[in-house]
Amino acid sequence: MGGVSNERKVSLASGRNVVEGLRSLGRYEVVPVVLDAERIGSLPPGTARAFIALHGGWGENGGVQAELDRLGIPYTGPGAAASRIAMDKAKTKEVLERNSVNTPAWALAAPDAPSCPLPLPAVVKPPCDGSSVGISKVSTAEEWAAARDIAVAAQGGTGDVLVEEYIPGREFTVPVLDGKAWSPIEIVTKSGWYGYDEKYKSDETKYPFVGDDERAAGGEGLADALCSAALAAYRALGCRGIVRVDFRVSPEGRPYVLELNTSPGFTSHSLVPKAGMRGGATFGEVCEAVLSCAACDRGGAS
Repeated sequence: MGGVSNERKVSLASGRNVVEGLRSLGRYEVVPVVLDAERIGSLPPGTARAFIALHGGWGENGGVQAELDRLGIPYTGPGAAASRIAMDKAKTKEVLERNSVNTPAWALAAPDAPSCPLPLPAVVKPPCDGSSVGISKVSTAEEWAAARDIAVAAQGGTGDVLVEEYIPGREFTVPVLDGKAWSPIEIVTKSGWYGYDEKYKSDETKYPFVGDDERAAGGEGLADALCSAALAAYRALGCRGIVRVDFRVSPEGRPYVLELNTSPGFTSHSLVPKAGMRGGATFGEVCEAVLSCAACDRGGAS
């Protein structure tokens, strides 16, 4: 847990929860490993498995995965190659499109681009960041420069930004563990925008499961469509272990894959634990289910 990305604070919260959850089962010796650099350094002797609670940066771009491969220690989440693709939203979209998985139209814009390359409204975000850091919705031409600059700043002041077609409608997420989709969850915010504060700070954001609430209507048809698309995206990127697939669903009911999160959060507001606990499992048992799928590429990642 920890790391040096913009998501360090969230990672520490996830990591602490996972430690407490696994310890509560009484079956594991759990040792927190807090990283302050993009390297592991050393692990406790006899480490059998690693639960990756790093978010963003080296924790999701294949770095820590490749290092654990080198050490021969099984870890949670996808391997290094899939992680590298999923961390880069532009590369992810290229793979999704090649595999006929529906995703919003997109373009890359230079850090000094004078205007939005897509029709408005559009969403502007860093291509390689998460936790809704640096993301803005642009509704008018006058909002473009500020949104572009926010995204550029979030990725260290350099590099292109991702511009994505804004899909009106509703927002959903589907966790996938070991090739099995869990129940889709709708994300309902008071403002209609799911940003950093709505994700981690607000107690007004609601997360009804599809079919459990009038605002998560759609029933089995919508749930099946979301799960099918989530599994197609999961397979397209060559994922394994735990992944969360995020969606927008148009007013016509068509799902659009936004991105795949290969190290989803385990905070008090996180959605993977909510989905895993739906059937009566405890938080610790959800962590154990994720841990049970730990694996590594013995020969190293390509």
